[in-house]
Amino acid sequence: MNVLGIIPARGGSKGVKNKNIRLVGGKPLITYAIDTAKESKLLTDFIVTSDDEAILDIAKSNKSACYKRDIKNAQDDSPIELVIFEVLQFLKDKQYDLIVLLQPTAPIRTGKDIDNVISMFLKDETLNNVVSVVELEDIHPARMYNVDDEFNLEPLNSKNEKEQRQKLSPVYLRNGCIYATTTKAFLKEKTLILSNKKAYVMPHSTWVNIDTERDVLFAETLIKLWKANKYSC
Repeated sequence: MNVLGIIPARGGSKGVKNKNIRLVGGKPLITYAIDTAKESKLLTDFIVTSDDEAILDIAKSNKSACYKRDIKNAQDDSPIELVIFEVLQFLKDKQYDLIVLLQPTAPIRTGKDIDNVISMFLKDETLNNVVSVVELEDIHPARMYNVDDEFNLEPLNSKNEKEQRQKLSPVYLRNGCIYATTTKAFLKEKTLILSNKKAYVMPHSTWVNIDTERDVLFAETLIKLWKANKYSC
């Protein structure tokens, strides 16, 4: 199976300025995704795609293949699917069976995680899509509400609104670490997340997705613990 890892890292970011090259845990954020891709034993190739020269320079200095994407696919509202299509067109001389997307903003994952996801496809030829998730603990739909203009609370899950946490059925959240889809299914459905998919469950304790300065603070702490082997991944 030929497997392509894609690391998308555009230059424009509002919540955290220049976040993909922001030093987090002592090194640029983008390098966590690159290092993880290097650790994988089952990725055939991987590539960083960006519109930003500074990001591409860091990727090149970390021995990553690079592709400078079209600026139209590097906007706030640019669908990730168009980014993937652009990369596949750039690499059209090589055919890939599987696409694995590694977002730099979710830095805590390992090469083993990538290989575990790829192995799910190797074991099940009917599988088309895998998305990494974490189990939510106290953050649960039973504790969530809509609020109207008069500040009235409307529970999302009225049946379980008063249920003890221990009795609630587990729910899962996409953590942004790994999205994997067969190239055939991606080209047919033109979406990264298909209607039929399976979960790759990762530890809640290592969940962080960097979109705000607050997330950077969380990431600094979690990465420090992760490096000290106090959190397993």
